[in-house]
Amino acid sequence: MKRTLLSFLMSMAFISAFAQIPTGYYDGTSGLSGAPLKSKLKQIISNGHQDNGYGGLWIAYQTTDRDNISGISGYENDGTILDMYSENPNGTDPYNFTYGSTQCGGSGYANEGDCYNREHVVPQSLFSEAFPMKSDVHFIRATDGKVNGMRSNFPFGKVGSATFTSQNGSKLGTSVSPGYSGTVFEPIDAFKGDIARMIFYFVTRYETQLAGFTSGNMLGGSAFPGLQIWELNQLLAWSAADPVSATEIARNNASYTFQGNRNPFIDHPEYVSQIWGTPVIDTQAPTAATNLAANNPSSNSISLSWTAATDNIGIAGYDIYVNGVLYTTASGTTATVSGLAPSTTYSFYIIAKDASGNASPASNTVTGTTLAGGQPGGGNTSCGTEDFTNIPTSPTTPSYDTRTWTNNNITWTATDARIDQTINGKAINIRNGNLTSSAITGGIKSLTVTTRLPFSDTAGNLILQINGNNAGTIPFSAANTTTTIDNINVAGNVTIKIINSETGKRISIDDLSWTCYSILGTSETTKDKSGFTIYPNPVKNNELYVKGDNLNRISKAQIYDLSGKLIQTVENPFKNSNKIHLKGLVKGNYILTADSFSAKFIVE
Repeated sequence: MKRTLLSFLMSMAFISAFAQIPTGYYDGTSGLSGAPLKSKLKQIISNGHQDNGYGGLWIAYQTTDRDNISGISGYENDGTILDMYSENPNGTDPYNFTYGSTQCGGSGYANEGDCYNREHVVPQSLFSEAFPMKSDVHFIRATDGKVNGMRSNFPFGKVGSATFTSQNGSKLGTSVSPGYSGTVFEPIDAFKGDIARMIFYFVTRYETQLAGFTSGNMLGGSAFPGLQIWELNQLLAWSAADPVSATEIARNNASYTFQGNRNPFIDHPEYVSQIWGTPVIDTQAPTAATNLAANNPSSNSISLSWTAATDNIGIAGYDIYVNGVLYTTASGTTATVSGLAPSTTYSFYIIAKDASGNASPASNTVTGTTLAGGQPGGGNTSCGTEDFTNIPTSPTTPSYDTRTWTNNNITWTATDARIDQTINGKAINIRNGNLTSSAITGGIKSLTVTTRLPFSDTAGNLILQINGNNAGTIPFSAANTTTTIDNINVAGNVTIKIINSETGKRISIDDLSWTCYSILGTSETTKDKSGFTIYPNPVKNNELYVKGDNLNRISKAQIYDLSGKLIQTVENPFKNSNKIHLKGLVKGNYILTADSFSAKFIVE
């Protein structure tokens, strides 16, 4: 909700908060810059640091992570948990958490708003959950459990094509931050500077230990600069664009009272530029890409190529439009548009963007026609495979760690994983972690994977999630077990996640493959062809009624817009009635899919 105090009172709050910096706390920093200043700050903020334990964070949040900390104006000013992943700075929050009564640990949530837990802005897997990092309140925030889980251990960056968007607009998806094309998490603008300054604190407080930490595609391997260059540049831009707020200062003071040390980049924001320099503010748009061409059509795909755009700083990515609708974002100058209908003509154009979001004019528009044959929507088309030949080769000892690799332009991350096991060649072995892909284009209809228990563990099941939603279970046993999960039917960009939730069991995974799925080209169908009809159409009052046979057997219904973006998922939608309540759909055309059936409908 909007801030309620006048600018004068906010200024007074700032003055009061700054006055709480202990006299002489930053003695010895005058005249320093660069690495020497960073090392001096490390010495200062290490002194007095008291580790109050992981459980102590719940106590800390009583004073550090509340809306209206110590009388400083926040948003609602009601004492609820101030959550970066659900707070709406300009309107009503989608939900609120009450201190103590809605907290949870590493699980206990299925949906946004269920509970809040402890979000390590720098993932604890990168430092092997060691103390005092694991319990350092300066970079561990109280946040929504579901969104925290979706962020997982991905670095922070600017998202191009999102696979998940929280109710307050925080996003997970493919990076368009220059220098990195993997999966990243992007908070809303109001908290980007907060995130940056927490990470600056971490790489300063623990600079002498960075060489022993896992990078997670964000941390550097040395004390200075302490971050990978792409991440440093992104955080510098966020820190400059989102200055220190009164609530940050109040949290810093409360954290000092609780833990005995401070975040120097909140007390003295100028330290950021004195150590790492000043980010370049980019307002110049790229030129248009040229020579766009459509080539190599199949029954369900068309390949595109173009001449690169130019920019004063650098191109972050290219948005690809199919029939005027955003399809995906590419990092290079080629792409394949999958999941198309046979014997259909499509138009394409692209728009280049830089890291600041400046967009170029549209490229030339080209058309391409798919070949005859195949299944409408590409439902049986092979989209991709992962045989784990590119998994890291070190360390070779049977240790469990976070492993990251790239194959066929897809980045995979396996947590709590070892690399010395085989099934049909190399395999990844997961203990208490998960295997997660970056964003994959073309949608997913089915997935096939082989599992095996190489050690003396009992049989069980892995969990398959697509874009954070459960899509089925994958059995494992001592024998090689190949499983296919069909009728997943998720269009657009997808993220594959295979989770080992059975504590201590060590499961090898190999020969992963999946088929495409798209609702492009789907036409409104009759009952005879689809198995159900929608009435009335256009739908009224956000109530969608369905008529058909054996509706109660349908396990999942999904609603998409015509770009292929998933809008709503309903499990067992017709178990108790033939009606689906639509959640906030604006006027327009949509597609309902239910198991293997689909139909268009209109919202007026």
